Formats: sequence, C-alpha cells, structure tokens
Amino acid sequence: MYLNLFIVFLIVSLKVNSQNQRDSIINKSITKLDEVILKGNTILGNKFASKNRTGSSFYLSKYELSQFGDIDINRVLDRIPGLTVYEEDGFGLRPNISIRGTSPERSSKITIMEDGILAAPAPYSASSAYYFPSVARMSAVEVLKGSSQIQYGPYTTGGVINFVSSEISDSLKIDLENSYGSFRSGKLLSRISNSNETLGYLFEYLNFNSDGFKTIEGGGNTGFDIDEFLLKFKIDLFKKYNTNHTIEFKFQNYNEISNETYLGLTESDYDSKPLYRYPSTQKDKMIAYKNQYVISYILDFSDRFKVTTSAYNNFFRRNWYKIDDIVFNGESQKISKVIGDPILYENHYFFSKGIINSEDDYFKVKANNRRYLSKGIQTKIDYHWYGKGDSFNDLEIGIRVHYDEEDRFQWEDNYSMIAGNMGLKSLGSKGDQGNRISSANALSSYIMYRYKNKGFTLTPGLRFESINLDRHDYGKSNSLRDESNLSTRENNVSALIPGVGMNYTFNRNFSVFWGIHRGFSPPGNSTGQSPENSTNMELGARFSVNKIRGEFILYQNNYKNLLGSDLAASGGTGELDPFNAGKALVNGFEFFIDGNFYKDEKLDLPFSLSYTFTNAKFLSNFESNVGIWGDVSNGDFIPYIPQHQINSNLSIKYRKSELNLSVNYNGSFFTNNQHVDKIQSNLIFDLSIFHKINKNVSLNSKIINLLNNKYIVSNVPAGFRPGHPFGIFSGLVYSL
Repeated sequence: MYLNLFIVFLIVSLKVNSQNQRDSIINKSITKLDEVILKGNTILGNKFASKNRTGSSFYLSKYELSQFGDIDINRVLDRIPGLTVYEEDGFGLRPNISIRGTSPERSSKITIMEDGILAAPAPYSASSAYYFPSVARMSAVEVLKGSSQIQYGPYTTGGVINFVSSEISDSLKIDLENSYGSFRSGKLLSRISNSNETLGYLFEYLNFNSDGFKTIEGGGNTGFDIDEFLLKFKIDLFKKYNTNHTIEFKFQNYNEISNETYLGLTESDYDSKPLYRYPSTQKDKMIAYKNQYVISYILDFSDRFKVTTSAYNNFFRRNWYKIDDIVFNGESQKISKVIGDPILYENHYFFSKGIINSEDDYFKVKANNRRYLSKGIQTKIDYHWYGKGDSFNDLEIGIRVHYDEEDRFQWEDNYSMIAGNMGLKSLGSKGDQGNRISSANALSSYIMYRYKNKGFTLTPGLRFESINLDRHDYGKSNSLRDESNLSTRENNVSALIPGVGMNYTFNRNFSVFWGIHRGFSPPGNSTGQSPENSTNMELGARFSVNKIRGEFILYQNNYKNLLGSDLAASGGTGELDPFNAGKALVNGFEFFIDGNFYKDEKLDLPFSLSYTFTNAKFLSNFESNVGIWGDVSNGDFIPYIPQHQINSNLSIKYRKSELNLSVNYNGSFFTNNQHVDKIQSNLIFDLSIFHKINKNVSLNSKIINLLNNKYIVSNVPAGFRPGHPFGIFSGLVYSL
C-alpha cells in the first residue's frame, strides 16, 4: 500500500509542471470552488461547498453558531436535518447523537473530529464520547451524511461531524464574550490572534459554569465548571519560492468538574418534582482532564497540488464517581432496577430517597476511573487538473496510522446515610470493579476521485480499514497488575468500504444527486466478532426559487450486522462488549429550506425550516440484557429515535438590532423494544436578542425554553430526566 501511494505521489508530482502553463486559461469560476482543495482542518470549508457536493452535507457558519451563543451542542445540532439527539444533563456536556438512525448512546456510532483529527477519547477501542468538543469556541460545524463521507472513518454508516476551531487571523484581532444568567450560569470567552507573512498565533480561553437547575434534598452541588485553553502557532517558510511550507502547532487543555449522576427519577417523583435529585446522588461527580497536541506540515506545491500531514496525541483522563448499587438485607440492586420498579424494590428505593436511615454500607459508589490515549499520524494528498473540454479532475488520497487505548482501573466505595447525609463507611480495593486495558491498532486509507464536466459530477471512492483490537484483563483482585492471572483476547478485522456519488446541475436553480456506499463500524475485541455493516443509499435534490433555497433527500440504510453495545449510559452493565443485533432497516426523508421573507438596506427577515422523518426498525429477533434494547422482535422500533423532528428559525434584523426565534419539535419515541415506556413529544422555543452599540461592542440576551415547558428527555440509564427549564442570560461581546 505504501508503495502504491508513493507511485501515485510521484506521478502527480511530475504532472504539476505540465499543468502550470494552463493557469492563464483556466475557468475562473471553477477555480474559485472551495471544494477543490480545502484547508487541512476542514471537510467542507463553507456553505457553497456544502451545497455542491455529490453527497448530502450541512455547514453551520460562525454567524449561525453565534445567533444564540449556545454552549449546548444539542441545541446547535437540532437545526441539522438527519441528526437526532437526546439530552442527559440539560447543558450538553455528554451528548447522545444519532445520524440517520445510528444508535445514539454516547455518540459512539458516528465519526467525531475537531479540525480533521479524531476527537473521541479512544475512537476504535472505546468510542463512547465522554469528552466532546465545546461548540462555544468553534468557528464552524460541518456534517457529512452521504457517500463522500467514506473519506472519514472509522464510522461510515451515519456520518461525520467535524468541529472547526478558531482560525489564526490575518491581523490583530481581540475577542471578548461574557454572559451570566439563571442558575448562576456563566460563560467567558477570550481570544487574541495575529499574524504576518511568516508567523501567526492564537490564544483562546473558555470557561462556562453553572450551579445547575436541579436540587438535592438536604443540599448538594448539581452544577459544573469547565475550563479550556487553546494555543495555536503557524510558521510559513520559503514563501519566495514556488513551493510554500507551513508548520502549524496546536495545544488544547480541558478541565471539567461536573456534579452529574446516572440516577434519575421515578415517574411519580418526576411528576411532582421534576428538578429534584435523590440524596443518594450527593457524592456523584465527574472529574475530567484532557491534553491534545497536534503538529501539521502543509506543503503547497502550487494551487493545484497540496500535501497535509498531521501528527497528533490526545490524552484524556476521567473519574466519574457515582452511585451504582443500593443494598438492603444483603441484596444489592443496580439503581436502574430500583428506579424501574420502586414497588418491587421498595426498601432500596426508600434508601435512595433518604426516607430510611441506612447505618451500614448500603450505598455502593463506583469510581469509574479510566485513562485514554489516542495518537497517530495522517497524510492527505490533494491534486487537481483540467482535461479535455475543460473537464475538472480532483484526486484525493489519505492514509492514517492510529493507536488508541482505554485503561480501566475502577473501584467501589461504600456509604451509609443518616438523616439524609451520606457518610463514607469503607474504601474499595483499587481495580476490583474493572482492571483492564483495551487497545486498538488501525491502518486506514482512502482514495477519492472527483470528475466534473459542465453540470455533471461523479465521485467514486474507496476506503480501507485494517484493525487489531485486544484486551488485557488483569483481574479484579490484582491491583499491582502482575501477569499471573492475565486474561487476553484479540480480534482482527479488515474491510474495503466503497462508495460513489453523482450530481447533475440542470441550471443555477436546480440539481439532483445520488449516492450509495457501505456503512462500517468496528467490532469489539471478542475473538471472531464481525464488524457492523450496512448498505446506504440516498437520492436528493437542491433547488433555488426566488429568495428561497432548499434541499430534500430520501435515504435508506440496510443493516446486515447491527451491533449493540453494553453501555452503562444506556442501562447496561458498562462492560462495553458489543453484541450482534442482526438485521435492521432505517429509511427516511430530510427537508431543509432557508431564505428571506424580505430584505432591504434597513430590514432583513431571514428564516430556515428543517424536517426529518426517520423510520428505524429491527428486522430480526434477539435477546439482550441491555436496558435500552432488551429482548427484540422483528418490527420493533430502534429506541431513542423519534420519527418526526422539526426545527425553524426566524430572525428580524433592523439596523443595529437583531431578534432570533428558534422553534424545535421532537416527536415521541420509544425507550425500549417492549414499547412499555415512551417519551412524549416536546415543543421548545428559544429566543435571542442582539444590539450593536458600535463597531466593537454588542449586547446580547437569550432565553432558553421561553415558555418554561416541562418535558422529559430520556429515562436512561436509571429513571426520568428533565430538559432545561426557563433560563435567561445576558452578556457583552467585544471585538477588535
């Protein structure tokens, strides 16, 4: 494979000189297409590129992200058709995202990137996103859902989300944003950036915090505090020569303390006190830390030929200390069972509420202590040329060598509760609740070719994944990790992932596109387990009529080997072992329009409307002990995927003022295959107001859940959880 890449690289290099003589006669309208050669940290680059791809995509610009100043990624992604999210904490700290019916738990079945680099703590060996990029510091959000997403893996069934961080500015730029409001919630963002012909830098600091909107009877913190630092440097070398060399360095640091829990409420408790938390959660706390280093070397041979190489190292550590079991008369029960049936486990339930004193160690609080490492090097070669009849050709080749691991070293402490206050009774033995290292070595590569002639575009592509997954289990009574009782297992898989997309532009107002590709998700480390695979198709059209632009898409994902995952976040045991769930079918319809009702020099009335219909069903029978799925019959709906979603945004811009209204409807959805529990639909209104005082200073205010609707967002992993109640926030934006 390396030899083949070298040969292609050599051939392309030889063709560069012969193409340079044609620069003066190139169609300028085509060369301006930003989809040709993108910046190394983007996959779309702008809205124009998004609207001209052969596969479906979506681009949220910096302005769109700033309209509501959201820190909650759930509220941001609600705008994008085809994406489904279910909330957990009300602030978007740990989103659960599905793209076109993929399993949403911990966003583990989609490819998440920041600046083109895999962002999940261990994307191959433990893909659950316990860390997620903070949308408040992003300059854009890019989403691919169609056949062209095979450029980005390993998860190719649903799609990819790329978060584009702040760019180094061409001149001195200073930004300050702050806001404060309900529940003592605050956000502070500061940024300074500058560059000249040779050097550039950016420094950014983000803090957001809150006391939380839930209360623990007897007292206790339900809020969070997150700090992030971002540092970028850029050096441009040899600009006076035809070949430009750029070195970019990025460092990111993330620190989180959040007093979050897995324990929700029973239905009756939610009905009476939806913002209440049981006293047994007062010790629950997540402490997380992350460092990322990325160094990139960009080699510009010409405006036709570019090579980008990035080496990255991500270290992430977290310890989520939270109530896991409740004991009564020597009988230990998981909190999900206690809350799921408070009558059967009445005494366990009373213990959790502090109604009955528990002088012995009746509360097991688990330290989910884990360390993650993700590192690798990736190269992208991009070359384009013009053929006969001014046809346009673009060849993109990428290769990535990657390693990641999850190190579990967990224990369980025991507590009592007297008069509603928890007290430590005994410390657990380190490693007795998990003492193992899971790792993955992966080699991936792809080749994508784009041919364009007049209104016709064809993009065939092929991706290759070769993955070695293994697990070293040291045993629960082996805190020193000697290898006397070491248990190992290993799984090796490889896959070719083809895809092809087509687009035909009839005129500037109408185009159609079609694509088909293979969906792929890596398996677990159980020996012989096969990867998840599917056949994915889409058919869509883009149109422009007067001042209205839009697109509509039909799609179908046919799973032949659906994999479920035993996540604690979805009510399972937390072992993360994938299991075979057989066949499934997901199909649906996506619709999006935007435009202006009216626009002149003083008044602008822009709007957008999106609708998503998703039909996600199992096509086989199987049994599982995982809470979110359970025993499945042919025809059951896949849990946590609503059939109907609608989002609408309306703005009124007058002179220096702007008002934005967001309306979001999430349809009802089942929470398990038995269809016993069902989360009802909700309709939420958000409002923001901006006023520009002068060219540098603006005032902003926003209201979350304008009508203060009471709504349930989920009932996993253990009990019902409320959405964010009414909240109002105001602040100042300064930009120089």
